[in-house]
Amino acid sequence: MLKVTARAHTNIALIKYWGKADPELMLPANSSVSLTLDQFYADTTVSFAAETGNDTFVLDGVKQSPAATQRIHQFLDLVRARTGVRGSATVRSVNHVPNAAGLASSSSAFAALALAATRAAGAELSPRELSRLARRGSGSATRSIFGGTAIWHKGHDDDSSFAEPVPTAPSLSLRMVAILIDDRQKDVSSRDGMARTVATSPYFPVFAATAEHDAPAMVAALAQGDMEQIGQFTERSAMMMHGANMAAEPPFTYFAPATLTAWAAVRAVRDAGLPAYATMDAGPNVKVLTDATHVDAVVAALHAQLDNELVVCAPGPAASVIDTTE
Repeated sequence: MLKVTARAHTNIALIKYWGKADPELMLPANSSVSLTLDQFYADTTVSFAAETGNDTFVLDGVKQSPAATQRIHQFLDLVRARTGVRGSATVRSVNHVPNAAGLASSSSAFAALALAATRAAGAELSPRELSRLARRGSGSATRSIFGGTAIWHKGHDDDSSFAEPVPTAPSLSLRMVAILIDDRQKDVSSRDGMARTVATSPYFPVFAATAEHDAPAMVAALAQGDMEQIGQFTERSAMMMHGANMAAEPPFTYFAPATLTAWAAVRAVRDAGLPAYATMDAGPNVKVLTDATHVDAVVAALHAQLDNELVVCAPGPAASVIDTTE
């Protein structure tokens, strides 16, 4: 059987996805728009045995427990059902993203797994088919099949919920600066936080409706190269998502004290006349959206206020196969 290694890059949502309409099919409550990043990615190798048995999952050189492997096993069952392969799989993944720290590690992980596993099983899916499949492992992974900017259509069933690329104006060269605050695993997982917010937060319906309204407007702003509007949409979506979390029962937040300091620094940089807009996902790390023309000045201004490590990211590529062996 084939042994296939695929690489997929993480993406950060500009218009957030934060809640499922259908947890089994991983259908989102709203459409979302994202930017794939070149600096954070996962490399995943998959091979299937001829015999049935237990799947094996090795993450960063450490064999994972059966409990930690269960989510991988369930996803591989979808691949087996689609391709007819029956044997157990060995999955080895090297994650160049801090796990579960709000840097979207699951988006790159399941996008890479979807591509590597289907190719190892002898199937060559279209990008849309891969996007739909990756969604079943992690919702945000549906967008990491693609490079650059993408929209994930919420859809209403398995066929209609997928991501696809969206164009940006030739004059627009987006950059994202990651402010690394804490790479430890968060106390509330994305899945648990999402479910709690959907079930209990009175702010969630407003968040989802606003995101659904803002997603096509963001696509239009990207096509027009309107950096100010892109930034305003990005900040509002993040703040609404985290506001909905704080109104859940019981309330929770991914903000750390240093997170608030970083947000204040970004606002100060923007008040000084530079395009800088903050966003964050399910973790304390803050990402700053800017453009190539101003990124050096933004980094210098942030360094003047913060001691944190800063990682500058450009738009990343689509998921790809990087090695195939018999």
